[in-house]
Amino acid sequence: MVTFIIGIVILLGGGFLYGGLCEKVFRPDDRKTPAYEKEDGVDYVPMKKWRNSLVNLLNIAGTGPILGPIQGILFGPIAFITIPIGCVIGGAMHDYFNGMICTREGGIQMPEMIKRHLPKGIFGFFTAFVSITTLLCGVVFVYTPGDIAATQLFGFGGTAGEASTWIIYGVIFVYYLIATVLPIDKIIGKVYPLLGGILVLSAVGIFVMLFLNGSNLAEIFGDWTLGGFDFGAYFRSEHFIPSFFVTVACGILSGFHSTQTALVSRTIESEKHGRMTFYNMMICEGFIAMVWAAGAMAVIGLGAENAGITMQLTDAGWGYFQSVNGVLQQISPTSVVGVVCRSMLGDIGGVIAIIGVIILPITTGDTALRSLRLMIAETLHIKQENSVQRILLAIPLFALTAGILIWAKNDPNGFNVIWKYFGWANQTLSIFATSSIMIYLIRHGKSKFVWMPAIPFLFYSFVTSSYLLSAPVGFSVDITLSYIIAGVFTAVIFAGVLYRGIKTKPVTTAVK
Repeated sequence: MVTFIIGIVILLGGGFLYGGLCEKVFRPDDRKTPAYEKEDGVDYVPMKKWRNSLVNLLNIAGTGPILGPIQGILFGPIAFITIPIGCVIGGAMHDYFNGMICTREGGIQMPEMIKRHLPKGIFGFFTAFVSITTLLCGVVFVYTPGDIAATQLFGFGGTAGEASTWIIYGVIFVYYLIATVLPIDKIIGKVYPLLGGILVLSAVGIFVMLFLNGSNLAEIFGDWTLGGFDFGAYFRSEHFIPSFFVTVACGILSGFHSTQTALVSRTIESEKHGRMTFYNMMICEGFIAMVWAAGAMAVIGLGAENAGITMQLTDAGWGYFQSVNGVLQQISPTSVVGVVCRSMLGDIGGVIAIIGVIILPITTGDTALRSLRLMIAETLHIKQENSVQRILLAIPLFALTAGILIWAKNDPNGFNVIWKYFGWANQTLSIFATSSIMIYLIRHGKSKFVWMPAIPFLFYSFVTSSYLLSAPVGFSVDITLSYIIAGVFTAVIFAGVLYRGIKTKPVTTAVK
């Protein structure tokens, strides 16, 4: 447990210090926010800091900080160090500056932010890219909560041939449509705080039980073998860089979050609420990721014979196996969620925790599709003043989402393909966001702090490009050659961003 505890200290202590630095660099003030300047009762609606914070947490925390760490912890205890460091200097910084810049510039959405700070030619590509990524996010966050509810809550099979599967999906879809179209304070603003409480309590419950149960976790400087599984061998064979950082997106850094902080920028009452609403909520997501990574390692350590999980090598790679009536059966990562919940919290507490897990993706999927509607409306100048206008734009987006979902559910490998592309696209979005932050800082007389967004920009430019080159879902290029090409690519685009920042006209009304 020592490595895990060190990671928690890094997360909380580092978050406190680095969050203060981010706030000092941006310098929020008392000017009117878009929630008041453009109040329309639909998307621009002032909401209290505590409410906004929980809304943003649920917006950004889908199944990513659960399923990602469950699969990412197979790389070993190093995850307990990389998750908090990445969250503090990468993800939370990314979310804070994105949210604050969108707030400062009138509640703009991400395509408009890219349009203002990056070359014009990038705007069209980014708009298409972010729209596709957000659409995939909507698919993932119907699929995963639907399957978890079907298999772990109601005891159904969750297969494509069962009517119950599609009924559950349909209920989620109906909720998404209502939440996407209605004013943000009618459902999201009222229901999310309650759901956020369940989410936080379930994560804290598992965290406490890790210690009360005396859970056995591997240490970074100890033996990486636990429950018969060699985490070290997995680490050496699966290319930690880039694979780990694409697998564990939420909890470290997620480019998708930029679309959600932009959404919340229209409801924040004061710029001074930004640190809690944007930065600290990402730290909270990092905590959730840490807890689920530890929970997954703990049940692997128990082994299937003790109501935990056994890892076995299959034709498709390492798989999770659970003992059912004395017989080992392979289970999906979503089913691992139920094993962790019940192992840590018992039957009743486990059900409550599972409900919290189901809530996570649902409360991300609805705002993902809402932000998609707003981004397209802003880009194409489509009015969204009444419910009819909002429904007319939402219908084709939901139809596309449903079509991809049907394909993914009926194809045996459909979800895995979508998840991998979504993971890569999610991280790639962060390159656009962090480059915009760099240029914003340069233009506003903050050049000496460009290193803050430059760190995740450089790292994830390398990670995403080397992953696309080397992964089977990409071009399957030799890993060494992938590293070389990715290094050159990263250097070139970094030089381009700096050149853009230097050549762009400075803003004379810089942050005070």
